[in-house]
Amino acid sequence: MIRRGGAAAGHLRRRGQSSVVGVALLLGVTVVTLGVLTASVGVLVEDHAARADADRVAADLQSGLRPVESTGHRTTTVRFGGGRLYTAERQLRVSDATGVVANVDIGALVYENGDRRVAAVAGAVVRGRGENAWFAEPPPVVGSESNGVLVVGAANLSANPSSVGGGRVAADLVTNVTHDRRSLGPGRYEVAVETEAPAAFERYFEQRGATVGRTDRDGDGVVSVVAEFPGRRRAYLAEHRMRLEVTNG
Repeated sequence: MIRRGGAAAGHLRRRGQSSVVGVALLLGVTVVTLGVLTASVGVLVEDHAARADADRVAADLQSGLRPVESTGHRTTTVRFGGGRLYTAERQLRVSDATGVVANVDIGALVYENGDRRVAAVAGAVVRGRGENAWFAEPPPVVGSESNGVLVVGAANLSANPSSVGGGRVAADLVTNVTHDRRSLGPGRYEVAVETEAPAAFERYFEQRGATVGRTDRDGDGVVSVVAEFPGRRRAYLAEHRMRLEVTNG
């Protein structure tokens, strides 16, 4: 009887210990699961905020930088909750059979927040980078082979190197826009735009009948999309000098 009672007591103790261990493991799994869920929710919230910031910046650049339509002084404010807005060096070149006939230091205004990117370059507002890029506003390069005309709009930011960033930023973009239009004469032309979003420019030029390629002409790691337009055309260069200043408002 003593042995049987001792065995029963030992069995109960083991069952009690197993129950405690089981509860502890269950609590541990629950804590880990909640931690993973919390981290996932945090990532989703951050991604949503970054997307909202990129949407807002793209809309602000579209409405605030109007190189073709505007003239004179203009001020607009770009707001974002996180990330960085900075200027970068970019070039636009127009060439004919004799070589480069126009070389414009157009510059770019770039917003980055993680993998979200918006850039104002060559009169366009482009989202994304590399192969995953699309236009919020297309560049002002238009023409017609049937009419024998090519008009190359070159929005020249004329901006000094500058950068603003952090949290809850309101950056003022101050521009003073003037325009200069000149004839480049008849010929066979190609246009090269330096950009970190080449796929968007390639699609745009291909839709207008151009043959496109890529090259890094100055070896700085940023490619130029080269669009060769078919047929002989009379080309015009419309340079829109913006004299951009970026300040942290």
